[in-house]
Amino acid sequence: MINVMYDAGADPAIALPTYESAGAAGMDVRANFGPDQRAEGVVLGVGQRLLIPSGLRLEIPTGFEIQVRPRSGLAYKHGVTILNAPGTIDSDYRGPLGILLINHGADPFPIGHGDRIAQLVVATVSQMPVNQVNTLSDTARGSGGFGSTGRE
Repeated sequence: MINVMYDAGADPAIALPTYESAGAAGMDVRANFGPDQRAEGVVLGVGQRLLIPSGLRLEIPTGFEIQVRPRSGLAYKHGVTILNAPGTIDSDYRGPLGILLINHGADPFPIGHGDRIAQLVVATVSQMPVNQVNTLSDTARGSGGFGSTGRE
């Protein structure tokens, strides 16, 4: 279970993150502006990035993270996406949840109070120790990087 609380000044009438269909992997999260921006929202200019408040703080259980991912419709129709996709919310973070959006589209994009702006996906986390060595094992791929396995 993820514990959620509204941030100071947030509008509790804005819905908590919700799964919009029975098979949804991500919960939609909404813009939740403070009282001074609720009426007009913001406009995300072409090429502009903005940190959009969700009005929420989360308590994620140890061993899990929440990935902040773009909403496919916003990305496809408007070019609006998450700048650091997927963003990560660590289990020990208790600050305000902001959604970092960027507009790669051709037109300014208005964001209104309560608009769905991203999706949150819960994922398990494994931590592993790091061991310094002088050589690494060989593989068939070796050090082949970008595009080294072919186009198809």
